[in-house]
Amino acid sequence: MEEEEAEIYDGVRAQFPLTFGKQSKSQTPLEQIHNTTIRKAPPTSAANAETQSSLSSSSKARPDSLRPTPKSSSNPTPSLGPPPPRPTGSNSFVAHVSIGPPRPQARGVDDDDDGEVMVGPPRPPPGLAAAAADDDDKEEEEEEDAVMIGPLRPPEPADSDEEDFLYRIPTSNEIVLGGHSKVVSALAVDHTGSRVLSGSYDYTVRMYDFQGMNSRLQSFRQLEPFEGHQVRNLSWSPSADRFLCVTGSAQAKIFDRDGLTLGEFVKGDMYIRDLKNTKGHISGLTCGEWHPQAKETILTSSEDGSLRIWDVNDFKSQKQVIKPKLARPGRVPVTTCAWDREGKRIAGGIGDGSIQIWSLKPGWGSRPDVFVEKGHSDDITCLKFSSDGQILLSRSSDCSLKVWDLRQMKEALKVFENLPNNYAQTNIAFSPDEQLFLTGTSFERESKTGGVLCFYNRAKLELVSRVGISLTSSVVQCAWHPKLNQIFATAGDKSRGGTHVLYDPTISERGALVCVASAPRKKSLDDFEVQPVIHNPHALPLFRDQPSRKRQREKTLKDPLKSHKPELPMTGPGFGGRVGASKGSLLTQYLLKQGGMIKETWMEEDPREAILKYADAAEKDPKYIAPAYAQTQPDPVFAKSDSEDEEK
Repeated sequence: MEEEEAEIYDGVRAQFPLTFGKQSKSQTPLEQIHNTTIRKAPPTSAANAETQSSLSSSSKARPDSLRPTPKSSSNPTPSLGPPPPRPTGSNSFVAHVSIGPPRPQARGVDDDDDGEVMVGPPRPPPGLAAAAADDDDKEEEEEEDAVMIGPLRPPEPADSDEEDFLYRIPTSNEIVLGGHSKVVSALAVDHTGSRVLSGSYDYTVRMYDFQGMNSRLQSFRQLEPFEGHQVRNLSWSPSADRFLCVTGSAQAKIFDRDGLTLGEFVKGDMYIRDLKNTKGHISGLTCGEWHPQAKETILTSSEDGSLRIWDVNDFKSQKQVIKPKLARPGRVPVTTCAWDREGKRIAGGIGDGSIQIWSLKPGWGSRPDVFVEKGHSDDITCLKFSSDGQILLSRSSDCSLKVWDLRQMKEALKVFENLPNNYAQTNIAFSPDEQLFLTGTSFERESKTGGVLCFYNRAKLELVSRVGISLTSSVVQCAWHPKLNQIFATAGDKSRGGTHVLYDPTISERGALVCVASAPRKKSLDDFEVQPVIHNPHALPLFRDQPSRKRQREKTLKDPLKSHKPELPMTGPGFGGRVGASKGSLLTQYLLKQGGMIKETWMEEDPREAILKYADAAEKDPKYIAPAYAQTQPDPVFAKSDSEDEEK
């Protein structure tokens, strides 16, 4: 019966179109989707080979030290029965795993008689066992060499936690949020991890929403904060409802979450010498950050040599002006600025290489509490406080990264060199638990090394890993989001730019996992739209109105033939096939005049005599005026000259 019903259903189903009825959607498994975004590490260059060899190990796809180790696979599979024979060779090594404590056994008792299965390596001979039992030092050495899994030795939490963390850098998969035509110099991810802002040297800011974005990875809004000025920094407010945009202009802007302009800070008077008397910055901005806790306070730094604290509710004046300490009076640009986690301290990187820190306390002024005169030998591009307020990181254009102890700022704890930096916005970022910190490097043609993310251990102050992002572009900004557990790195060059998002499906959450899994909607057979035919009789030439004279004149001016200007007559002898003009006449007339064949007598005659010589012919045969006055005035009466009246 079931077979007959199936045949009847198939026969009836064949009479209907394929789109009839409920269609079953074919869903692509998530594993297959994430396989398409698996990250392939670029080939390691010569300069990178030494660093990679000093790290743990690397595979063709990516380093194994970066691959997460699931807990289920951490325990090796125990071998049941007697162990296999030890292979011969100098490079061969077999690690035997013993599970549980060794069970006691009397001499002369065989395992086969007991009917038990021996797990682990065979027992040593009695003589060696007695000698090993007597010597405690040898037992400790054997326990250190053997891999013991079981309740004999409890694991050490400090080392295991550190190792687990080092192996959990999410770099297995990668997506790129593109759209910019130049290098991406600014990055901001809100605290919830749903929206990403990227600013570029192409003067635009792009907004990405992970929840509303599909696998095409397109931005939902594009802004141009200030025409003709590069975007240098972006910062979200603590509540993530507004963000600050800092460009190369002297005025910072505030936008809401959807990209609508809320206000623009005032510009100062450039003719006032004292910066404290101006209402705002007078030169281009270099950096800006929102207060980590206060919703209405922001901090900006500028090329005019000042830092300013603003109130978002008042765009016409600032709350505080900070002038850094200088060796000589003048205007040295402030290249970067930063808040600490509680917003009680401000750090500024000065153009002369100094690092200055101010504490926000009652009665504080422009005099810094911490002053490092020679922090770097070049411009400082980023300063970063740790959350516990003990460490300060500084990144500079002198290709170095320095770690400072805020309790003792005379000398740096550690200096990491050979980190190329060609951009004034290269920053530093911490991992979610701040056990690692990372920064990007710039592309250099001489060394042939592309943009790389460098990860450092905060406790040991050593390089942990290097992750290649691009072989032809530089890495400028980076961030490690704590909720998403995903790493963002902006890269680009003069022709293109994008934001690389590194993640791992096993340990990352939301963010890139959401947009990669949501494929764009495919067109169905039912998506048929009839194109309407619109009849507009007035579009025909018969019903059209005559064009105005203004339009005709504009059309004529665009016509190259009608608007051609005639050539001016040539003065002097002709050339190039054109006949020249001499003394205002043609060449033929000039020759006839010089030969005497053409005589011009009108210049020598009296006009009165020239007219009266036709008087006799006009009297004999009148044509025009005389016949009209033939009856009323047959004899013409001429007026007498004044000279004759005077003579009489």
